[in-house]
Amino acid sequence: MRASTILILVVAILVLFGLVMLFSTSGPQGEKLFGNPYYFTQRQAAWLLLGLVAAFAGAKLDYHRWMRMAWPLLGATLVLLVLVYVPGIGLNIKGSHRWIGIPGFLSFQPSELAKFVAINALAFWFGTKRRQRDGFTGGIVIPGAILGSMLGLIVFETDFGATVLIGATGGLMMFVAGAPFLYLLPAGVLAGAGLAWMIAQNPERVGRVMAFLHPEEYAQGEAFQLMNALYAFVVGGVGGAGLGQSLQKRFYLPEAHTDFIFAIIGEELGIAASLGVVALFIVFFLCGLRISGRAPDAGGRLMAFGITILVTLQAAINIGVVTGRLPTKGLPLPFISFGGTSLMVTLFMTGVLLNIARQGAGAPKLRS
Repeated sequence: MRASTILILVVAILVLFGLVMLFSTSGPQGEKLFGNPYYFTQRQAAWLLLGLVAAFAGAKLDYHRWMRMAWPLLGATLVLLVLVYVPGIGLNIKGSHRWIGIPGFLSFQPSELAKFVAINALAFWFGTKRRQRDGFTGGIVIPGAILGSMLGLIVFETDFGATVLIGATGGLMMFVAGAPFLYLLPAGVLAGAGLAWMIAQNPERVGRVMAFLHPEEYAQGEAFQLMNALYAFVVGGVGGAGLGQSLQKRFYLPEAHTDFIFAIIGEELGIAASLGVVALFIVFFLCGLRISGRAPDAGGRLMAFGITILVTLQAAINIGVVTGRLPTKGLPLPFISFGGTSLMVTLFMTGVLLNIARQGAGAPKLRS
């Protein structure tokens, strides 16, 4: 079976499973906040329709078109990232400036759009600038400026999760594209040190790191969600408590329908379902790498690689956070967690991946 066909099946399963779990998980929060237990499911279904349209567009339009629009898309995204700070346009939710209000919808996150725009711009640069990409300027400075222009705005939102995700994906893309490792390593260390310094200046972030290191000591504070997430897995055991039977979703786990939905999967459906979700993302990863390897040109290979790495790395970080292997990052589980912008952009990127697969299937040989 072709990698693109398997990819479609995997994404369809994840999306449909996500809707079922969101329906099961979000009722108490929807009833409490909006007087409608189906509120979050209805919103996610509306975004899913938009996401399917976006996926269709991504699959039908030649991915080279997106690459040719790399700089205008980058400029437009930078404007959107600035607008989140503008009163009356940007929304301040829980102390973070990550959203732009849209009539008829709750919000739109420009940082989600920045994920694809960063991948697209790097793929365009390294895919078309063959002579410039190996030196210090072409291999480090220019792609670093592409990433840094967006990450500098995102980190001040404060969205450290998206900063780490986009930065790590961009760094890996630069590495496989041939950026000099002797320059790339110090740049990565400096970026990591800068992020660590910013975290150190934020008491809430420091508290999250300490809660990760010593969760029992912070069980009633910063580690409250983590401890309840781990308890959900214990209660679920092998077979789970049954669909809809979660106790943790009833306000013991405040972000049960968003960042910590994986814990509810473990509680209601057990270890088998949790491992099944992990297996699906592994299959997504393998399909994406195969599509990348069969792409018709260097830009397509790099774009497919970037999309594959970003989606699977985001899933890995989310699962790592929920299971206590990583500090809290605030990243949704792709295709499953509540989050309209995330779902729409991820489906669009999947469509682009399918377009690369379709063009790669008909290519007699790879062009660098």
